[in-house]
Amino acid sequence: MGISRRTLLGAAGTLPLLTRGLTAPAVAQTPPNAAISTEIPPILFAHGNGDHAALWITTLWRMESNGVPRERLAAINFTDPLARSDDSVLQENRSSTADQRRELAEAIRDLKQRTGASRVALVGNSRGGYPIRNLVRNGGAADVSHAVLCGVPNHGVFDWDDNPGSEFNGRGPFLRELNAGESEVTPGTAFLTLRSDGMDKYAQADGRFVGKPGVATNVSSDGPALKGATNLVLGTLDHREVAFHPRAFREIYRFITGREPSRIEIAPEPEVRLSGLVTATPGGIQTNRPVGGAGVEVYRVSPDSGERIGGPIYSAQTGADGRWGPAKVDPSWPVEMVLTSPGSPITHFYRSPFPRSSDIVHLRAGRALGPADAGAGSVVILTRPRGYFGLPRDIVLLDGKEPTDVKAGVPTDSVATLRLPAGEVGRPVVTMFNQERIVARAWPAQENRIVMAELTY
Repeated sequence: MGISRRTLLGAAGTLPLLTRGLTAPAVAQTPPNAAISTEIPPILFAHGNGDHAALWITTLWRMESNGVPRERLAAINFTDPLARSDDSVLQENRSSTADQRRELAEAIRDLKQRTGASRVALVGNSRGGYPIRNLVRNGGAADVSHAVLCGVPNHGVFDWDDNPGSEFNGRGPFLRELNAGESEVTPGTAFLTLRSDGMDKYAQADGRFVGKPGVATNVSSDGPALKGATNLVLGTLDHREVAFHPRAFREIYRFITGREPSRIEIAPEPEVRLSGLVTATPGGIQTNRPVGGAGVEVYRVSPDSGERIGGPIYSAQTGADGRWGPAKVDPSWPVEMVLTSPGSPITHFYRSPFPRSSDIVHLRAGRALGPADAGAGSVVILTRPRGYFGLPRDIVLLDGKEPTDVKAGVPTDSVATLRLPAGEVGRPVVTMFNQERIVARAWPAQENRIVMAELTY
């Protein structure tokens, strides 16, 4: 069944006016009186290619704000989140479809044991939908009540004879097996797909986003839809927003629970505790392998200048498990997190206030400084993990200007870089994305430091 909600988000100019930021000052609020316990299945969230569990943090907060107990929610960290170039060929620090399916099955088993539930609901973004479909189709349906696939390239990012071993090739063995038959879903598990109306860079007819401009991908914007599923179109949301945007949350919640959420905004907690995992990037490859001996410091900073207020709230080194925390913060405080990870630049993360506690505030060191950074006094990166920058769809300002390295049209860029001269080291740098505003400080690149203004919303 195909159900279009195009009119709700059809005009690009309306998006900044929606509840994208939800960054009002934090005040203690009472969550719904009737907490949901066994009415709905526990929910396990699966991230996409190269990502980690932390991308689901706002979705988890919204679930909690609607009465879903924290202990019935989980987000998997795939050990090696990047796909192999050829699914059948071993590649260091990358995973096969079989690896992902195995790790997902383990996470399902753990969540069932923890909650006593007979079945769980699964929600996946992008590549995270592949192990969900693979597991459900190949013997796991009895464990899965709902499967929600957000921006998943179910018919491939491309469909052609080149690179037949890629799991993203609609003509390859992996997707041909998943899509075989009259129905593309498995009986007994309820399937929902969420997709964009033409703004998903991995559901495009032209191959320019996969390095072949002018070559037909043989995939269209309805590529994420599945025969036999409930298929919804969420207007001009991008590849990641169809998972992490408030509009996506509403559809995920409604499909799994059978009712509308009581609130979309996140209900702040009076006391917030943050913890997470420090992960490695060997040779620049994103992994979720733990880093021991990494230093983590957390500071309260001024919302106007990014300057530290007092000494560190938290300061410690990770053990072999790579875990850090907990750091106790106020839900109204913007924070700076400083990661000193062996073999990587010292990374200064500037973040908006955390309204609720989380144990998936995962940290990866910023990229190595390269030739393009030569001569820069400071390198400041604005990053949006839960979506892309869309121009002219969004308001995107870095140090008061629209970034020149963000392309207009279909949103494809999730980072923007500012390089400041040596004479401007130490000054505040104001970043803005629609309703979310972060003020960072320009730390010196000559000390092998890099600055990340990381958007939450």
